Amino acid sequence: MAIALIRAIIAAADKDRDEMTVLLIHGEPAAVIAPYGHEPRPGAAAEISFDQTAPPEARLVLSLPVLPVRRHGVIEGHDGDVLVCASVGPAGEVAAVWTTPDGKEAATSTTVSAARASFPEPTAAWPVAARITVHAPELAAVTRIAGLALAHLTVQPMPGGRFLVAGARCRWRPDGPDRNAVLYDADGHVVSEHVLGDGIAHVLATSTGQVWVGYFDEGIYGNYGWGRAESEEPVGTYEIVRFSPGLEAAWHYPKYTEVGPWDAVSDCYALNVDDTCTWACYYSDFPVVRIRDGAVTGWHNDIRDTSALAVAGSRVALFGGYGPDRDRLALAELSADRAEPAGEHRVVLPDGKPFPQVTRVIGRGSHLHFLTGTSWYQLDVDDIPA
Repeated sequence: MAIALIRAIIAAADKDRDEMTVLLIHGEPAAVIAPYGHEPRPGAAAEISFDQTAPPEARLVLSLPVLPVRRHGVIEGHDGDVLVCASVGPAGEVAAVWTTPDGKEAATSTTVSAARASFPEPTAAWPVAARITVHAPELAAVTRIAGLALAHLTVQPMPGGRFLVAGARCRWRPDGPDRNAVLYDADGHVVSEHVLGDGIAHVLATSTGQVWVGYFDEGIYGNYGWGRAESEEPVGTYEIVRFSPGLEAAWHYPKYTEVGPWDAVSDCYALNVDDTCTWACYYSDFPVVRIRDGAVTGWHNDIRDTSALAVAGSRVALFGGYGPDRDRLALAELSADRAEPAGEHRVVLPDGKPFPQVTRVIGRGSHLHFLTGTSWYQLDVDDIPA
């Protein structure tokens, strides 16, 4: 009933593009439905948010209490270095890949079709000189790579001072697929090359070198030559795969008919790995699932479009969403079979300003890590008010 009423109000607002509609709850302004392209009036309820580009139903944005993160560190390279990617390792350290401006262009290469569609390339336009740095939070190590050949990268620290660098895309070929994962030793020499498959969304390693990979839809259903009658089943068919320290597939997520009353994983939106278990939240049902010793336990969840999660005991922090929900943090309590909503906040920088659009958020254990530019922020589940 409430949703139908809100939709009716929004529809009425859309018919008059010269006026805004204010939704009152108990006589107080709770939200504003703004027509497309309408500029918010100055001083129109400071706690009301606007998203002029979102679809009509997404333009109803209720105010949320703000929750500032804390500054944890700065990720710095050498003079002239440009950050290519950064991720969080098993000890909560940040590993980052740096190169020159031209090198970054090569390591983010794309092909544009005649229809103007852009396709990320599996390999760099040319091998680039790069550095891998580790921050804990101060600079702890620097490893030079002479010729990094992958593109659209992620990086993870591995045992013994080694590093895993993986590319998000992997093309299947009749003579063998691209090897889109490279292990480097502490001196930057190639130890081995491997196939992790196409459509990689997340790569997170444990302290013992177990590597968990979550795939997005193209890696699950097939693209770049995978999944055809004449080719191979995608590596990411089972959506979440654990690889051994030698990067051999060691475990995969069960078929949805074997694991619970949820739809199949169509896109692994969020993945959190520590040395005790792995947590995930995926499209389309967005259950909260825990993987421990190969056994999967799940909880029904009504919070959609989560892009990162962190867990402490029975409390789960679900971060992210589309449009105006991109900085939403929803807290949930795990009951017998459901993640019960326990409050929502809007996450902001320590000074109260919103995060830049290009911010990567990664969950590790009970911590959410926010990486934006060279700044590193954290938020612990225990810091979130109920």
